[in-house]
Amino acid sequence: MTRPYIASAADDPWSRIWFDTTPRHLAGAGDPRHVTQALRAGEWKNFGDPDFPHVVLGSPDYQHTLVLEPTPDAYGSWWRISSQRWYASFGGNTPVEIIAGFTDALLCSPPGAEPDIWPTLQAAGWTYECDERGNERAHHPDGITTMERSATLTSDHFSWKAEVALPTGLGGHHRLWHAYFDDRTPRHLLAGFATALVDPAPVSRGHYDIPHSHLVTQVERGAQGEQLAAAHEARLKASRSAARQARRSAAPTTRPPAGPAAEAATAAARNR
Repeated sequence: MTRPYIASAADDPWSRIWFDTTPRHLAGAGDPRHVTQALRAGEWKNFGDPDFPHVVLGSPDYQHTLVLEPTPDAYGSWWRISSQRWYASFGGNTPVEIIAGFTDALLCSPPGAEPDIWPTLQAAGWTYECDERGNERAHHPDGITTMERSATLTSDHFSWKAEVALPTGLGGHHRLWHAYFDDRTPRHLLAGFATALVDPAPVSRGHYDIPHSHLVTQVERGAQGEQLAAAHEARLKASRSAARQARRSAAPTTRPPAGPAAEAATAAARNR
């Protein structure tokens, strides 16, 4: 059967003119396949219902899951990523390139030591503060973007939050996007998120794909259709490679017990 022509955002990157957009943390959501197809390249399996508007992915070892379910609530969590020990979520306008800093780290082997998050933000010009209760907070120079690790007034349980909140002019704030992380979230995943958050490289967006045009600079230049498709394919190739390397690193290195013939040969060699 011939497939009918259906105009869809799934036709990207061919269907529009792309603009280099900075800063990335204010550029809007972007194409979710930047995240989902990279995980699929890392052999995550699709468990979604094709008749329901969501994406449900599970890691090869079933230890991690990703759910993408659009919600009309601007304060809702479109993206939910979790394991048996921790949970993370992202709002709908969170740029996929920043979410990918977190999810890409899921495909790699954890580092030997836990990284510190705050130096990454401070090196990018963020200010850092810590109060007497151990609550930590960093502010972007734009005054509307923050990342913090804090506990509620009634609990000693810490959690992480990143947020872009625009002033309304009436003393309140309107949230553009947010990210939440359980304090048990592995630090190398948080480090991947923070590194992607402060990356100065532009991201590709259509002219009308951004939630607040006055907050960003868009330049009609850089990669278009073929180049963007080639860059995405290279990204998927890198994801496959990272996942294979992580599986090799996690594989048992102990040798199986020797059989009787091998043991006899070893004993004979010792007695020579």
